[in-house]
Amino acid sequence: MADILVVAELTAEGKVRKTTHSAITMAKLAQPALGGSFSILVLGPSAKAAAAELTGFGAAKVLACEDQSLANYVAEHYAPTVAAVGKAFGLVVACASSFGKDLMPRVAAKLDAAYAGDCSGVSVNGTKVVFKRPMFAGNAFGHVELGTAIQVATARQSEFEPAAPSGGSSPIEAVAKVAPGAAASRVEFVSLEAVKSARPDLGEAGVVVAGGRALKEKFFDVLNPLADTLSAAIGASRAACDAGYAPGDLQVGQTGKIVAPGLYFAIGISGAIQHIAGMKGSKTIVAINKDAEAPIFQLSDYGLVADLFQAVPALVEDLKKHKAQKG
Repeated sequence: MADILVVAELTAEGKVRKTTHSAITMAKLAQPALGGSFSILVLGPSAKAAAAELTGFGAAKVLACEDQSLANYVAEHYAPTVAAVGKAFGLVVACASSFGKDLMPRVAAKLDAAYAGDCSGVSVNGTKVVFKRPMFAGNAFGHVELGTAIQVATARQSEFEPAAPSGGSSPIEAVAKVAPGAAASRVEFVSLEAVKSARPDLGEAGVVVAGGRALKEKFFDVLNPLADTLSAAIGASRAACDAGYAPGDLQVGQTGKIVAPGLYFAIGISGAIQHIAGMKGSKTIVAINKDAEAPIFQLSDYGLVADLFQAVPALVEDLKKHKAQKG
């Protein structure tokens, strides 16, 4: 019997990111194989307050490592503590966000543990956890069993339903920060340049309006009104980002952000395999493209073959009228 440790991810303001809820789901799916409970580890200068947000998810305990030196995330400062706590667990998991992809391989190295990254599913084979991993931009899947005593894995957020509070109140226990190794002295946090936006975070939004290179210099002129009407986040294809029409932090796709909103608009996006790999988990996909043969229509639930420069403004007007009628 072995327990599972979930490493929580916090926002810059010290709040728990929804990515953590996906990692909790992964842990719960792996529980039948390991037979133990799961706990959650929170690190940061306001870890105790953040830990209080996680006491209702059914964890055996929530571990809080509160230390002001953890105010600015640096993997070399976080990994020693996660590894020290993780030694008591059979599986250590986090979300495959930028945070998880950066931190967890280091944790695995310190624990001499096998690592399965960016998993899209978990199943049970007796007492073994089987991790499902996408390959070739999601066109093939590998099923992996890890053979080390301690295992480390990350969950692709779009493939795991966010865990919901299940009641109860997990105890919160304080843990001390472990001193970083020599490598940390060679790494310095310089600054964080965060984009301030009133829009929802792209990775956590319920509605995403994404545009492609076809929008050209009118990228935001066309998409902003629709996103405002739907209270949506804005995304972009790699081609739109490479062309300079949208900033890189909006890129959705294999080399960008993986999203799975309830509603995804693909506007002027042809549907290259690399883009589809980042959004195919969306519940409902709406495509607008003047090319009737665009691959995106093979994936979309609703498709409109039209000039986007005419169709999108018309859609915005209809949505506004519908909202006005509803009152």
